[in-house]
Amino acid sequence: MTDGFESTDSNRSGAVLEALRVVRLAEGLTTASGETLRDVQVAYETYGELNAARDNAVLLCHAMSGDSHVARHHPEDSPGWWERLVGPGRAIDTDHFFVICSNVLGGCRGTTGPASTDPATQRPYGSSFPTITVEDMVDVQQRLLTQLGITHLRAVVGGSLGGHQALCWATRYPSWVTTAVVIAASARLSSQALAFDVVGRNAILSDPHFAGGQYYGAEAQPDTGLAIARMVAHITYLSSASMDEKFELDRHRPRELATAFEKRFSVGSYLAYQGERFVERFDANSYVTISLALDQFDLGATEAERRAALSRATCDWLVISFSSDWLFPPAQSRQLVESMTALGQPVTYCEVPTDGGHDGFLLPDEIDHYAPLVAAKLGRRSAHAPAIKPEHHRIVELIAEGASVLDLGCGDGALLAHLRERGHSDLCGVDVDSAKLTAAAQYGVEVLDYDLNLGLPQFGDQRFDYVVIASTLQAVPDVQKMLLDALRVGRFAILSMGNFAYRPLREMFYREGRVPKSPDGVFPYEWYDTPNRRFPSIRDVLDLCEQLDIAVVDARYYALAEEGRSVSAEEDANLAADTAVLLLQRRGHADAPPS
Repeated sequence: MTDGFESTDSNRSGAVLEALRVVRLAEGLTTASGETLRDVQVAYETYGELNAARDNAVLLCHAMSGDSHVARHHPEDSPGWWERLVGPGRAIDTDHFFVICSNVLGGCRGTTGPASTDPATQRPYGSSFPTITVEDMVDVQQRLLTQLGITHLRAVVGGSLGGHQALCWATRYPSWVTTAVVIAASARLSSQALAFDVVGRNAILSDPHFAGGQYYGAEAQPDTGLAIARMVAHITYLSSASMDEKFELDRHRPRELATAFEKRFSVGSYLAYQGERFVERFDANSYVTISLALDQFDLGATEAERRAALSRATCDWLVISFSSDWLFPPAQSRQLVESMTALGQPVTYCEVPTDGGHDGFLLPDEIDHYAPLVAAKLGRRSAHAPAIKPEHHRIVELIAEGASVLDLGCGDGALLAHLRERGHSDLCGVDVDSAKLTAAAQYGVEVLDYDLNLGLPQFGDQRFDYVVIASTLQAVPDVQKMLLDALRVGRFAILSMGNFAYRPLREMFYREGRVPKSPDGVFPYEWYDTPNRRFPSIRDVLDLCEQLDIAVVDARYYALAEEGRSVSAEEDANLAADTAVLLLQRRGHADAPPS
């Protein structure tokens, strides 16, 4: 077909999976609904080798329409659905990890599902297959691993429904999981997402050939209902921008293909093609079964409920969302992250900028964006810290050895990386530049893609010894809120700021009539591309601290443009210093700075 028909499903087919293995569970499974499956088989594929310590296993969990075939096993093998992320030298490196992916319970690619034979009747289960949950899927995976001699996972990684499985693994079998990677998922589906699944299931159930779910062996299958269900679902995987890009130029020129579906517009022929391709490799009953399991997944509607559910986890987390995903929007991922941070759990979060919608977690460019985060979480990190800015050296002088540090506006993580090299272990950075955060994560620190204007994401009071605010004060809209939040979360705050009352800058404005700029890097921006919202002086900031009842425990002033010299007490720092580094504390707090 033409390029207009390409999608993340384009390389998928119902062909035999040559590396597929199948095992039967030693015991039957009692599902969450109370029904028992007496004979359960699980289809799975593996990549790489299990080491002698059996501690390098990584479980991959597939999305709703996925299967066990994550990647090629050799160049002539059929493509997998996540092979840009998985393989030799990839983020999930099969030269180092033993990677396992199984088809989920209820599926139709080898694991027991509605099309499997019911031992009680010797006929396919059909609609009599039990209602299952994500928890049931995870229980089957846990039993598979146990039979393979694996009792611990270096990581569980999944996107969409796979992300829900990762959440379930971390909370249901916490002692098993070191790292959980949750991509494009949520604590529960929104009502809008549920509505699309309801429409899809009704399309299948209303197909005249559905025959109450007992259509196996019949001359006609419920292909029309399944195709429509897939067409509806496929719309939810895209974004408005991606659909415009794909279809606007030839909106009224549909592709020619043999189909009974309406194809008056180019988007119509595309959806018809995707729906009919899907029917070739999927079972209608499995679609109903798996979509119901997804819809019933629920870690809580409120913050208290989510915290209670996530409190069982003992792993560290990586949570990834996609900016244009309206099926599982970034706000839902941030809810998870806020609950995790409130519980004091180590978590890195990144919102990937994309027009790809929910499908972003399977798209090449988006995978390239978040793959380094996955690699870092699995231990592939930069060995040495990058060079830090001159003002960072002054900040480090105020931080006690081994102290915990939160860096607001951490950028590429240079300061945090330097602290990690110095021996600090409890480090976290916050920024909104996802590319810089990805770089920061390479140094083995937790980072959060979070807008400081929203406040700090549920960090507990006095969670950190120090909160660093470097070159951020003048860029946020609500300075007072940021300062007070920083001193709630940290015992101390370290504020590093450029001083816009520095004499050479004032003279530049006075004598030249130009907006101040210096070539030394402290004030590097042109007036038209500066991130600075305001231009505070040292005196302004000291006055604000007084108003907010914030004590200045230590104040150090520097003229970095003058070979980094320290400004003496005899000088007027407001005129002589281009940089101030202030150690702050709420008045009434008796803590002495750590030494």
